[in-house]
Amino acid sequence: MTNYGFVIDNRTCIGCHACTVACKSEHDVPIGVNRTHVKYIETGTYPHSGREFTVHRCNHCEDAPCTTICPTTALFIRADGIVDFDDDRCIGCKSCMQACPYDALYIDPNKGTAAKCNYCAHRIENSYEPACVIVCPTEAIISGDLDDPNSKIAMLVASHDTTVRKPESGATPNVFYIETSEEMLDPSATEFTGGGMWTEQEFGVGHFAKYAETRAAEADTHSMIVQLALEKKAKAAAPRDQAIIRDVAAKLAVQSPKAKRVYDQPSKGVLWGYEVSAYIWTKAIAAGTYMMAMLAMLSGYLEMTDTLWWMVLSIGLFFLVVTGLLLVKDLDRPERFLYVLLRPNWDSWLVKGAYILAGFSGVLSASVVVLLFDLDRELLTYLAYAGIPLAALTGVYTAWLFQQAKARSWANDRALPIKFLVETMVIGSATLLFLVGQTLVTYVVGALILGLLFHHINKGVFSAQMEPLL
Repeated sequence: MTNYGFVIDNRTCIGCHACTVACKSEHDVPIGVNRTHVKYIETGTYPHSGREFTVHRCNHCEDAPCTTICPTTALFIRADGIVDFDDDRCIGCKSCMQACPYDALYIDPNKGTAAKCNYCAHRIENSYEPACVIVCPTEAIISGDLDDPNSKIAMLVASHDTTVRKPESGATPNVFYIETSEEMLDPSATEFTGGGMWTEQEFGVGHFAKYAETRAAEADTHSMIVQLALEKKAKAAAPRDQAIIRDVAAKLAVQSPKAKRVYDQPSKGVLWGYEVSAYIWTKAIAAGTYMMAMLAMLSGYLEMTDTLWWMVLSIGLFFLVVTGLLLVKDLDRPERFLYVLLRPNWDSWLVKGAYILAGFSGVLSASVVVLLFDLDRELLTYLAYAGIPLAALTGVYTAWLFQQAKARSWANDRALPIKFLVETMVIGSATLLFLVGQTLVTYVVGALILGLLFHHINKGVFSAQMEPLL
């Protein structure tokens, strides 16, 4: 069985960018984004310093997380192992970009759909090699069938000590590196110097430039200015203070990465912004208010009058509508939002979540019908038995979606579903305070809880996306 992959030979790569240019030309890749790019790092200090180059792109993983999380199967693994994409199915949800540990995907600013290296599948189908392989002047990029023991790539992998990027992701990448340093492969091992290529685009390009100021304000990069200020202060300080200042400066130097990143592709910025934070919050209000009211009613702690029923159901339906609008607004191709239901990938929690939302909306709507037509109130109790688990799933399913985002720290948080459930219950309880308390104290306490939890949710959504991937 064919299984295409790449070998990047760092012994011969000269960092000429011929592969980047050939790829952009072959696929008409827009300015500001790349399907393949060259990363430069510098190590050591003069005169014992060095520079290393290597090529980064889609790793055509055997267990590609981008294909699992994609809600419309716009990303898929071909029979020959190539991870390809279909523009016509993509809704621009950016889930694949959150799932890819190698930051290989981008949103095409002209089409609003996801794109990446597809191994030049159109060339492979006509017995040609990928464009980047053809133009590499030192043959540092080798392509071929990894499952064919007689192929050049298979023999290279068999005869050399090769490494892959982020094997802990479980994606089983098919891009292998020969003689690549740990500093090159580990994104946390290098610091941004602030003076290299793409500096002006460090916090977002193209579609994501709107988040640039936020990223710049929240980024935590090592500052040479701090060290220079300390050194200047030490010269004029008393001897005892000089020792303290120099001790602090020494600790800063120890904590600073030993390698510097001097050339890389532009950052893609924050992918899921305030729309995602807000929709997590609004659906928690809708689901939490109903769930806590129903639990209180069934346990005998709350008497549900018709007025209270109308308020609970109205809040639920209103905030579900707002949730839907926020979800659609976050898409780069919002006119395709129905593809989630019409062309579903059932492995994606975005699809499962859409059906959970629809089911919960159905329970709320049926409850409204019972009240509107003055039907037997016992029906509301029966609906509550279905509505409570659906409300809980409405609040929690995004946690499972986040766990499918293998590129982010969310994926490693096993307690995330419990956290989302607790947040939903607390937000629902705070909203219920408004409805049943009706005093200034309950209004203030409820508003404070809702505001603090929105801040907490927003911080969690943004902070994970500040972590470097390359």
